[in-house]
Amino acid sequence: MEKAEKHKRQRDALKYETPVFKKNQPDDSFKFRSLPKPTGTYPYHLNLADILPLPEKEKMTFHILGDTGSIRNPGFIRHVVAAMESQYQPSASDETHPQFLYHLGDIVYNHGEASQYQKQFFEPYQHYPAPIFAIAGNHDSDVNPESETGYDSLDAFKAVFCDTESRIVPFSGNAQRKSQQQPNIYWTLKAPLANIIGIHSNVPKFGIVTSEQRSWLAEELITAGRERPDKALILCIHHSPYSADINHGSSLPMINLLESVFAETGVRPDVVFSGHVHNYQRFTRHYTDGKSVPFIVAGAGGYDELHAVALKNDLNFTSEKPEFEGVRLEKYCDDQHGFLKINIERNNGRLTLGGKYYTIPQVSRFRYDTEPEPSLADQFSIVL
Repeated sequence: MEKAEKHKRQRDALKYETPVFKKNQPDDSFKFRSLPKPTGTYPYHLNLADILPLPEKEKMTFHILGDTGSIRNPGFIRHVVAAMESQYQPSASDETHPQFLYHLGDIVYNHGEASQYQKQFFEPYQHYPAPIFAIAGNHDSDVNPESETGYDSLDAFKAVFCDTESRIVPFSGNAQRKSQQQPNIYWTLKAPLANIIGIHSNVPKFGIVTSEQRSWLAEELITAGRERPDKALILCIHHSPYSADINHGSSLPMINLLESVFAETGVRPDVVFSGHVHNYQRFTRHYTDGKSVPFIVAGAGGYDELHAVALKNDLNFTSEKPEFEGVRLEKYCDDQHGFLKINIERNNGRLTLGGKYYTIPQVSRFRYDTEPEPSLADQFSIVL
């Protein structure tokens, strides 16, 4: 045991402390899928107050995670959901119960099929007591070429999350959780203490965002920026702009997209959340004007394969990119599943955004008779 721990410490010492770029990646932009028509009206806003009562207007709490689906083993999803559910119990150590869950995409694998939603989403979340909102991941957006039943990209996701009214989803197995009423695939959740902008980054490995959506994003940043300092500005995107993992690495297209829009509008979000990479990473980008923005990867929500942080002696990766200047990996967890609990609170007229990342100890994928206790692995606080 002592030898194994020593080996782990030595290996951890070799891991990158910056974002990495994975070399020699093929161009898969041909996988891009056209988006379905919106179900709501421009500019695609959904008011949280229309979905649930908001008795506390000076405090806002919610869960956030991504990449929960799994066709091979649903056990990890169930353990993560059970841990989140425990935070709704009266005996929970934190007295503030989350008001909703925001999902960062990849809800079902591998091709966004309706037939997978019952097993990978409705059953695991059947006892989760709060509304669930979502942006779609690359797997949710893909289409299975071998499917016996033809369908278009995001058909199932749209039926579950972008319905025109709340009703039972036909392929849910008659689940009690009804469809959500998000107005579009990319959209903004309007809450009393925050604007949460959700981008759709499509199917390709490093993401693609159309010019139409880019224009919408710029408008949303400007609009949300006008509501500061009364509201936090949160940006969510499935493909991680910055990552140090061995499977994906950072997405230069998403970095260039976001930074160009930030520069054009003069508005940066208070925090950026992403999934796609199956681990937890908290980066800080320090800008030349002295300000900084956390970029947080929270994609260890249940998919059984986790992604390790790359080693500095691995020639498949490099950190020598101008896009990485001023970006540092502050904290990571690449060997356990987990989820974030975000709290926004107003005190003396100032907003504070705090986050706690909880991990689930690795247990046998075949055991369902016990629920492991979540552990606090990271926490951060941002005065807005």
